[in-house]
Amino acid sequence: MKWQEVRKIYPHQFVKIKVLSSHIENGQEFIEDIAIIKPIPDELATKELLKSKGDELVYHTVNENIVLEVRKLGSK
Repeated sequence: MKWQEVRKIYPHQFVKIKVLSSHIENGQEFIEDIAIIKPIPDELATKELLKSKGDELVYHTVNENIVLEVRKLGSK
């Protein structure tokens, strides 16, 4: 499913999603295809994000696109 479709189905709310495809460009990950896990009430968004693992994330549909900053892990 594309993000624009999700924005129409769940306007102005958080959703928990699973990333199905993405690409990295200039230090940013551009999410292309996703699966909806569930809508999230505002007051539970942070809790759900902290429980998310791997390719799951919580994002608000007010955002036009899903673009994440890619951070490199520091070495010890």
